[in-house]
Amino acid sequence: MSFAYLAVLLVSAAGVLTVDLRFKLFLWADPRRAAAVLVAGTAFFLAWDLAGIGLGVFFHGAGPYMTGLMLAPELPVEEIVFLAFLCELTMVLVLGAQRLLARQEAAR
Repeated sequence: MSFAYLAVLLVSAAGVLTVDLRFKLFLWADPRRAAAVLVAGTAFFLAWDLAGIGLGVFFHGAGPYMTGLMLAPELPVEEIVFLAFLCELTMVLVLGAQRLLARQEAAR
């Protein structure tokens, strides 16, 4: 059992959260709404994963860097962390791009 992949996900999430905190883009701009968006986005992608698992499309590929802890058949614990990270990263990127474009437009 290795926690390497989970650790990399958590370190990456900490980096994105640091950028988010510094520029107040998502979670620190409006914590209540951001939490709702994160939960909804993660739930959507989790439902997508579960549908894919149920249809036999998605399979768990055990690797030497994963914990081996499963939440359900074919659903490793790292998947939930990855989905939440994906949602946070996407929102930080979108809101950061919006801010940069608005700043560029205002400069014109």
